[in-house]
Amino acid sequence: MTARIMIVDDDPLVRSGLKLLLGGDLELDVVAEAANGQEAVQRHTADPVDLLLMDLRMPVMDGIAATSELKALDAPPSVIVLTTFDADEYVVRALAVGADGFLLKDTAPEDIVAAMKNVLRGQPALSPSVTAALIKQVVDRRPEPDRGSGAALATLTEREHDVAICLAKGASNAEIAAELFMSVATVKAHISHIFTKLGTTNRVQVAIIMHDAGRA
Repeated sequence: MTARIMIVDDDPLVRSGLKLLLGGDLELDVVAEAANGQEAVQRHTADPVDLLLMDLRMPVMDGIAATSELKALDAPPSVIVLTTFDADEYVVRALAVGADGFLLKDTAPEDIVAAMKNVLRGQPALSPSVTAALIKQVVDRRPEPDRGSGAALATLTEREHDVAICLAKGASNAEIAAELFMSVATVKAHISHIFTKLGTTNRVQVAIIMHDAGRA
């Protein structure tokens, strides 16, 4: 089934570029564009889409306000914020109002497409740098680290431990593969094993365990 996509950005060149990027994928169909958040809300209300790629800073209504309005609907669409700004305040505000993902515009095209498909399947999508920002916020706000998490880490193999350290830094799969001289497929396999052994479901949880155990 083809997903209906709306691109929301006040720069027509960005909209054209994203439309071109997505044009060759049979699972994603760009059916609408909007130059600001208000226009996006109005167009979605008139002709609903499945997912919006949403810029942050736009005239009339910004991306955070638009996301908030869209997520308040009875049948809200998925929203991925796609922006040049990775400041912590933007990440937290966007996720707080219900954004399903937060990607930077320098994200590789294939990763943007993969993130969109993940979100449409109900999985969150965050750029590595955004993941790192969230990890920092959570760790900084925790009153006392849980040093008992070291017991769970003891179940990891040496290679899995190396991968977990990279996850704690917010590294992407490709970056981990390059740093540890392994294939991306092998990295994904290690991450899957790490999730199972640590009882986690995402990279942020792994990173928090690493920080709590003093391993990152």
